Formats: sequence, C-alpha cells, structure tokens
Amino acid sequence: MNIILFGAPGVGKGTQAKILSHVYHIPHISTGDVLREAIKAETPLGIKAKVLMDRGNLVPDDVMNGMVTDLLASERCKNGFILDGFPRTVGQAIALDAIFVSMKIKKFKVINVDVEKSLIIERLTDRFLCAQCGKIYNSTIDKFKAGDKCFKCGGMIFQRDDDKPETVKKRLEIYYETTEPVKKYYEQTHSVINVNGVGEIEEITQRLLTTLGQ
Repeated sequence: MNIILFGAPGVGKGTQAKILSHVYHIPHISTGDVLREAIKAETPLGIKAKVLMDRGNLVPDDVMNGMVTDLLASERCKNGFILDGFPRTVGQAIALDAIFVSMKIKKFKVINVDVEKSLIIERLTDRFLCAQCGKIYNSTIDKFKAGDKCFKCGGMIFQRDDDKPETVKKRLEIYYETTEPVKKYYEQTHSVINVNGVGEIEEITQRLLTTLGQ
C-alpha cells in the first residue's frame, strides 16, 4: 500500500497516518522524518541539508527529492509507505512521479483529509499545552485560560506561538498557496480522494479504511 496523504495543518492527518501505519504495517514518513534521518545518518544530502538549515535557509527541492528517493528505496519501505507532508510543491510532485517510475511504483493513492478553514482555525487556536508535561488542552472543552495550572502535573498552561490566531492564519495561507496547487496537479494527472476530516478520530479512521478498501 502506497499512500500520499494531504491535509492542512490541524486536520489531524498526522494522527491518522500513525493509525494507518499500524494497520497496514507500513512506515509513516513525514518531511521532518526525512530530514532527521538523513542528518542523523550523515548522508551526503543530510550533511548538505544541515548546513542549509543551520544557516536559516530552506532545503531546496533537489536535496529534498534526493533524500525522499533514498528513503523510499530503503528496506523499511519495501512493503509500502505513507508520505505525509511531501510533496509540498508541484515541482516536488513532478519529481516524485519520476521517482515512482524509476522504482517501478505504479500504484499509489492520493488522499486529502478535508476540513473547512474556519474549523481548522478554531481547532488550532483552542489548543494549549502544559509547559511541564506537554499535555494538550482545548480551551473550549477544558474551560481554562493561559496561566492556569495543568490538571495533571500542576505545570503552567500556555499557548504556543504557532497556535496563536495570527500565526495560524498565516500558516494556512502558506499551505493553500503552496500545497493546493499540488492537489490540483494530482487531480489532473492521477486522482485525489477527499475524506471528511470532521468527527471523532475513530470515525475518520473508518472513512479512510473504507476508502482504502478495508
């Protein structure tokens, strides 16, 4: 089973990718994983990526594509994979098509976990964390405010900068500007299966499994 999983920040695709990874016994590969593994292994591309990142630069497509190629060709991906967060650009999608051809990967499914933008903003801006134990809280459900104490360990509850309204809106703008064209590319060249990402985790998982034929 080969899966390319799309979804804006906050739709819960990371959670679903981990569940699908367990169900199908295939690795869940995020862009962060690709970078971390290449850097840890000190591959030529990993070393190059680290130098760029240490300078505060983005990792260019050619380096990212090379690291993805190495990972997909590894033993851990022999039975399939779930790509989460890659490709991020049309250029990466075109390169991934070429990678699939070179590796004789003919079958793959492109799935988009779909949630309305307004609901994503609500989900993310309601998210708070404990500075001590990392427990995640929802301000609407748990009825608290920043500065209150964690129910679990007594640590201070705070909101990450990434989850503040202005930052969330900016993250979504970047996502829709860069990744939406990738979805359209696959709609034209392959097919994209849209799965409703609203509901309980188990409900969304069942929709995905039904879509994938299980």
